[in-house]
Amino acid sequence: MRHRKKSERFSRSRAQRKALIRSLLRSLFIYEKIVTTQSKAKGIRGWVDKLIEWAKKDTLHHRRLAYKILCDHKLVKRLFEEIAPRFKDISGGYTRIVNIGYREGDGALLSLLELTRIKEEKKEKKKKEEKGKEAVKEISPPQETVQPQKSFFQGIKKLFKGKTSS
Repeated sequence: MRHRKKSERFSRSRAQRKALIRSLLRSLFIYEKIVTTQSKAKGIRGWVDKLIEWAKKDTLHHRRLAYKILCDHKLVKRLFEEIAPRFKDISGGYTRIVNIGYREGDGALLSLLELTRIKEEKKEKKKKEEKGKEAVKEISPPQETVQPQKSFFQGIKKLFKGKTSS
């Protein structure tokens, strides 16, 4: 009897299913968004929520539990120090599943699984760089006009002029 056994099987053995879940979780935490089938995305959503909840609590026990699933110390550190603080003020809804179409080979429904709060450092870096460029423009002295370089074809003409025997 299958009483209280609610996990998705994905038509795989236990070892293959464990490896699949582990690889999908690792990819999600590395890239913060992955494209996979809808059933796999729905199947690992619970695992993602569980790992982020552990990471929000940040105890040694929870780090060890996360390492047991992810098997990578750097990834566990990133989960606990970079990803989890983004979700500290909410208590659920850490992932978003968006259907993006059907796979051409077998017609499986593909979905985009992503974290709801994406890294904001890229935007902050761009703003800092723009401010830095403005400051550099004000401080730097005016540059002299640069003479245009000879074109490629002028250089080739000179090569062939010396070799003509007329």
